[in-house]
Amino acid sequence: MTAPESGAVVPGPEVRLPTAFGDFAARVWADARTGAEHLSISALGAGAAADPDAVPLVRLHSECLTGDVFASYRCDCGEQLEQALGLISLHGGTVLYLRGHEGRGIGLANKLRAYALQDEGADTVEANEQLGLPVDARDYQAAAEILLEMGLARIRLLTNNPAKRDRLEAFGVTVDAMVPSEVPVRAENERYLQTKRDRMNHHLNLLRANPVQQG
Repeated sequence: MTAPESGAVVPGPEVRLPTAFGDFAARVWADARTGAEHLSISALGAGAAADPDAVPLVRLHSECLTGDVFASYRCDCGEQLEQALGLISLHGGTVLYLRGHEGRGIGLANKLRAYALQDEGADTVEANEQLGLPVDARDYQAAAEILLEMGLARIRLLTNNPAKRDRLEAFGVTVDAMVPSEVPVRAENERYLQTKRDRMNHHLNLLRANPVQQG
């Protein structure tokens, strides 16, 4: 991989974003290559001042309409986003919300087609393969460039997915540590999480240790 292309992401104005998790500074970043508009959400107030010498905490969050907006239990995305906003409000850092990453990059319509195949017995990897689609089509070049533009060349990455770490480092962002981003396992997403662990190398210790919650 090559270094991020200078000027390929264009920042908008920074605005205050008050939320249930605290106050954040929000900024849109337009990706000139794809047309996607990504959003950085950084802690303000007490969170911004916490641990000033610590390596910044960053969550790369892939857009998930079903999980983030409709609180679907088929995945863990919405709960991971809430967890990240709470942690970053408390400890400082940034959530980078990545548009165009729906369904690990295959889009909303294909994600629902994959859901239909999963309802027939396929796991998430098999469903994408049966559709002739990549298992994970996400591109992190824009994410790396945004972080570098923000001065976040060295971070602690809030993730269970070592592929995110590897792809960021290939584009020049140093990941000092992976900070776990696990949420409780549910009956509805247990197989989804097992597939992440067993076929995509995600670090998911709660899946082994905790009983599955119902509903």
